[in-house]
Amino acid sequence: MLNIQNKNKIVIFLGVTLIVTGIIVLSSNYFYEKIDNAYAYMNNLLLEQETEEIYEIQEEVDNLEDTSSFQEEPKQSEYVDPYKDYYIGSIQIPKINVNRGFTDIDSPYNTISKNVQVIKGSTYPDKELGNFILAAHSGNSYIAYFHDLYKLTYDDVAYVNYQNKQYTYKIVNIYEQQKTGKIAIYRDMTKSCLTLVTCTRNKKDKQTIYILELQEVKDL
Repeated sequence: MLNIQNKNKIVIFLGVTLIVTGIIVLSSNYFYEKIDNAYAYMNNLLLEQETEEIYEIQEEVDNLEDTSSFQEEPKQSEYVDPYKDYYIGSIQIPKINVNRGFTDIDSPYNTISKNVQVIKGSTYPDKELGNFILAAHSGNSYIAYFHDLYKLTYDDVAYVNYQNKQYTYKIVNIYEQQKTGKIAIYRDMTKSCLTLVTCTRNKKDKQTIYILELQEVKDL
């Protein structure tokens, strides 16, 4: 059996151990709280900086709407694209079988009533850290070139062919906005981006914005 002296030593040892453990726990909580506060402070700073730097308002996209109620699709065997000679590049989205040309931003054919539209104020893919913005109708008509955009999700890819180069982009963000005649774009200003815009499926008062970041450039 343990004598009194040994029992006292055990009690003292356990007491010291509990005290040390308590100090460690309290200290850990204190430091974790300080770390959390530091992260929160930095996040607030970054959010403020992001709000100032990456909020872009693009020009009005006229008549961006669901076109299900008009313009029947012509038979493919009879259809000849009347604008193909004016295209300066194309966008391809393999997942939803999109392969459409686009004209120069100042072309009279650069309108969503005729083509995938290059939004004024955007930059072409060869502009470093730029944002190439394309809009098109959804719906069921033959000009609803972005009809199936709603099927896209994060990490899906799109390709832009422009000036003998292919630019590969990956989706990093998808969000909806109220239709106001303007497009607010939120993106990483340190990345070259592609932005796709169309009306939101089954929501006449909404539009959906897809943000894609550049992954690769290669010669065609």
